[in-house]
Amino acid sequence: MPEPLAAAGLPPHVDLDGTPFHPQRRYQCGPAALATVLESSGAAVTPDQLVPEVFLPGRQGSLQAELAASTRNHGRVPYVLPPSSDALFATVAGGEPVLVLQKLGAGPFPGWHYAVLVGYDTAESVVLLRSGTTRRKTMPAQQFLATWDRAGRWAMVALRPGELPPAPDFASYMNAAAGLEAVGRAAEAQLAYEAAVREWPDRALPRLALANLAVARGDLEGAERGFSAAVQLDPADAAARNNRAEVLRRMGCVTAARREVERAEVAAAGGPLEASVASTARQVADMPLGDAPGCPPD
Repeated sequence: MPEPLAAAGLPPHVDLDGTPFHPQRRYQCGPAALATVLESSGAAVTPDQLVPEVFLPGRQGSLQAELAASTRNHGRVPYVLPPSSDALFATVAGGEPVLVLQKLGAGPFPGWHYAVLVGYDTAESVVLLRSGTTRRKTMPAQQFLATWDRAGRWAMVALRPGELPPAPDFASYMNAAAGLEAVGRAAEAQLAYEAAVREWPDRALPRLALANLAVARGDLEGAERGFSAAVQLDPADAAARNNRAEVLRRMGCVTAARREVERAEVAAAGGPLEASVASTARQVADMPLGDAPGCPPD
């Protein structure tokens, strides 16, 4: 059964006409499409600047990994959408142009192509694209969805740090934020994790991530508060408990560290963090007796 053009509750017509347009050069639809979504997010960038970052001459094109890495290099969050048409059209309806991968051909002529989805019209059953050398390309919706399906339903938006996509998916957003942290973009990752805390206040992972950033910048008291908040939300989170025990050890809080590492051992038993927790437990056991001033209550 064909997928609907847009989910129930979305506007029947969307046209993000203010989205920038960069006509592509031969084989370079990746830099052109990425420049479109990056510029739309407020980043000052041109396709020519992106070519050395994302264009692979041997493949005469770009891979998704390079596009995401370049997005991070320019201080934006590369949020990969869940592979559903509902998520795709909801994102566009929420005002975000979406970089999409299409497979326009088949067999020995696959026709891999990047374009930017900027709108749709349910009455006409068409989508609107910034594509190739065409600023406003109209394509039948079912044809577009077929090309997107053949390409693995990959779609990405470039978000400003601290901005959430429409109808955000928790796992996808946290993966995108963690990617910023992994490449040393700590300030941008901080904003992304703070946005996740606001959006999902009952989830432990964003607080754990913020606490890890606090450790990295030497803010042990802030880290302890973050790890404590994470374990209150998820008492079985072995990583949060282990990290809190390590921070308490570094703060000289032997009583609280010993109690926390005991809980971490229970939470980690039989799991992938068991060895790490055992190492923390040995270090805590070697602490001299007596708590340093200002230790938090257990």
